[in-house]
Amino acid sequence: MDALAVTARRAIGAASLILVLLPAPAALADVYSSKDANGIVHFSSTPTAGSALFLKQEPRPPAAGESEPRAPRQASNPEPASVGEVRDTDPFGAPEVEEYDPWEPFNEWTFAFNYKLDRYVVKPAAKAWIWAVPEAVRQSLGSAFSNLDTPRRLANNLLQRKVGGAAREIARFLLNSTIGLGALFDVAKACGIQKSDEDMGQTLGVYGVGPGPYLVLPFLPPLTVRDGIGFGIDSFTSPWGYVFPFGARIGIKVASTVNERADSLQTFQDVEESTIDLYGAVRNGYLQRRRKAILE
Repeated sequence: MDALAVTARRAIGAASLILVLLPAPAALADVYSSKDANGIVHFSSTPTAGSALFLKQEPRPPAAGESEPRAPRQASNPEPASVGEVRDTDPFGAPEVEEYDPWEPFNEWTFAFNYKLDRYVVKPAAKAWIWAVPEAVRQSLGSAFSNLDTPRRLANNLLQRKVGGAAREIARFLLNSTIGLGALFDVAKACGIQKSDEDMGQTLGVYGVGPGPYLVLPFLPPLTVRDGIGFGIDSFTSPWGYVFPFGARIGIKVASTVNERADSLQTFQDVEESTIDLYGAVRNGYLQRRRKAILE
């Protein structure tokens, strides 16, 4: 009788193992084993309390003539892991950023719209700009546009209690506005005084405001909800908004965008040619860069 019981238990265990392995072998699920109160061993592809790893599935190499399947894009989590942005670290110590993207369908549609706008409008304008405007003039214009953005950087340096950054911004503004002839020449950079790049989105992050969902809006660069709010605050608090008329501000913004696109033309092209999932790469790169900026 005992021999029959042992045989029956083994048969039940073998049957459960077959049921786990046979239905979808391509899924490559790991197999876990556990014993119930009667001592019968059960197998499952889902770990439970008291279970142990029985079989570790290894990826099956593609057969002859079979193309290797493309790895799926990492799915966005429906909930953020925490208020912060880091979920885990890799073996090399680099933080893994939580890609919280619940509006991904909308974001992908808007990303495609912005990409086509860049491809058919901004990029051709940037190429024409390069052809028509010498590099030295483009650099001078870039320096002047950057100088106009000094109040935003200065204010956020002060709000983040970065005294050194605020001092550099004041020194740069004074040197470039005077000796640099209205910042047409970046005299401060020649003197080794580098600009900072602080904004209200970073300031909110420094004070503990979480990034919120990833967001892509028409005509704007990638954002999170926090950075979008910061972008709006920076726009309304800029003193130049009360000095220049609306039309002049739009003209300055368009010229600045085309000038920046001309300077990064080759870089953008290299990224486009080397990236399969451009949307995912832009999202990950943006979130990594923003987290690093907040921690600095």
